[in-house]
Amino acid sequence: MSRSWFKNGYQKLAHIFSKTDRDFPTLKGHPAAQQHAEQVLQSHSTLKQNTQTLRKEFKIYRWSPDDPTQKPYLQSYFVDLSACGPMVLDALQKIKGEDDSSLSYRRSCREGICGSCAMNIDGTNTVACLKPIDADTTRPTLITPLPHMYVIKDLVVDLTNFYNQYKSIEPWLKTKKPPPGGREYRQSIAERKRLDGLYECILCACCSTSCPSYWWNPEEFLGPAALLHAYRWITDSRDDYTEERLQALTQDETRLYRCRTIKNCTATCPKSLNPANAINKMKTRHLLSQPVEETEHRDRQAIGQA
Repeated sequence: MSRSWFKNGYQKLAHIFSKTDRDFPTLKGHPAAQQHAEQVLQSHSTLKQNTQTLRKEFKIYRWSPDDPTQKPYLQSYFVDLSACGPMVLDALQKIKGEDDSSLSYRRSCREGICGSCAMNIDGTNTVACLKPIDADTTRPTLITPLPHMYVIKDLVVDLTNFYNQYKSIEPWLKTKKPPPGGREYRQSIAERKRLDGLYECILCACCSTSCPSYWWNPEEFLGPAALLHAYRWITDSRDDYTEERLQALTQDETRLYRCRTIKNCTATCPKSLNPANAINKMKTRHLLSQPVEETEHRDRQAIGQA
């Protein structure tokens, strides 16, 4: 069984990357993806040396609305890693398919594109399809739902408020005049480059659910994900409603200025994006457009709230 696994899983990855001495040109500029690739290779090496002890324990958060009197608990599952893919999502699929079909979680693309399988793995918010299994079989992997969210069942959380906040920033191109020639709105290479690091967000909610400001004010503060997308349209050269967008974010100061630049969002983003930087740029853009008196008044209010 272990031979089959090595041929179809980790051995294939090791063969592809072994010649590059852990240098991944295709992942250049994506540190999180490069780190995940290195972890896969390291896991492969460790597992190859420990083919006799490949049973890994996964402790998974369980709760079902069908039995509301039952308090949430952690249930242990043991997975033979020699017959499992390299990612945490592979282990969840194996558990659901072979051990417990009642286990609930979201998943779709398996490629880090849809953001469906976001969850907290060993204390860090990430997407399960991009998170390599820890090859250390002496300690369990702990899997829980995204923190500070209402749990629907097991690892599935209610994202209604999260998506409503995303909808509120009107994430689509808004223009006041038709495109030149009536065909398309064009951008220069430099204008297009300003969108890098913004449009790649997959709305997994890892950043927002790691943010203490969002934990404390989820109904008022829009959170890092929605604000990152807001800045994506504010900085888009094709959009004609830049000032209106910025005004909508700042007319109620809690929507934007609840951010305290803690930067948990940047640290946890599985796509290596920087929501904190985008939020700071929006604050700067707004403050530079305000009279000095209003800025000083806002600072005094912020100091009073702190």
